[in-house]
Amino acid sequence: MAQREQLAVRTVRGPSPVTGGTDTATHDPARTPAGLASAAARMRAAGTRWPASDGLAVFNRVYLTVTEDLARRVAGGHFPDRPAADTLGTVFAERYLAVAEGGGDGFRPPACWRPLLQFRGHPGVRPLQFALAGINAHIGHDLPLAVVDSCRALGCSPPALEDEFERVGDLLVRLEERVREELMPGPDLLQVADPLTHLVSAWSLERAREGAWSAARLLWGLRELPELASEFTERLDAGVGLVGRCLLTPCR
Repeated sequence: MAQREQLAVRTVRGPSPVTGGTDTATHDPARTPAGLASAAARMRAAGTRWPASDGLAVFNRVYLTVTEDLARRVAGGHFPDRPAADTLGTVFAERYLAVAEGGGDGFRPPACWRPLLQFRGHPGVRPLQFALAGINAHIGHDLPLAVVDSCRALGCSPPALEDEFERVGDLLVRLEERVREELMPGPDLLQVADPLTHLVSAWSLERAREGAWSAARLLWGLRELPELASEFTERLDAGVGLVGRCLLTPCR
């Protein structure tokens, strides 16, 4: 099988929803490798295994930049509550790393990551689309679950992490702006890229971040109702995956 086909069909292991679920592996924040530096090292190692044009590699480079920047800011005292910021950032990264490092027969990634994993070698999908599809999956699905996991690990409720959530979100918004500037085709390709312009302008990280915070608060409120929490998590996963599939519509 050609390398592109192998990349397109690869299935990997993903973290579990907040409460149970048969589709993914158990996620225990207590076993999360401590520290953003460790997460960044694992992203660098993962990136060496894929071709530069691979869709997951594109997102991995983007997310590595965010993680390294976040680690510097946490270490530099830019967050009033350093342990909370490190916990949230690390648990958040761990959900992506479970997808990036996972694999093997019988394991399936969360629905939100499947479009990117399926289309990662498609020649008609541009790097900007890969990057935004990864950001969509990670923000829309992984972030609210990471907030809940972090609250449990720290023994607090979501409002106690709101400042850290907002500061991390600000980094991501700035990164998204840079991604669009650097990965958007130039004016000489405008005729080809015009559908791409319409496609990516329909998605907003700011809106995704607002939705993630609302989802985290709702999941926290449902923590004593595991059946409802699990159902909501599955619906969230599927909805984010549908948006990701749209973002990966081939444009050439």
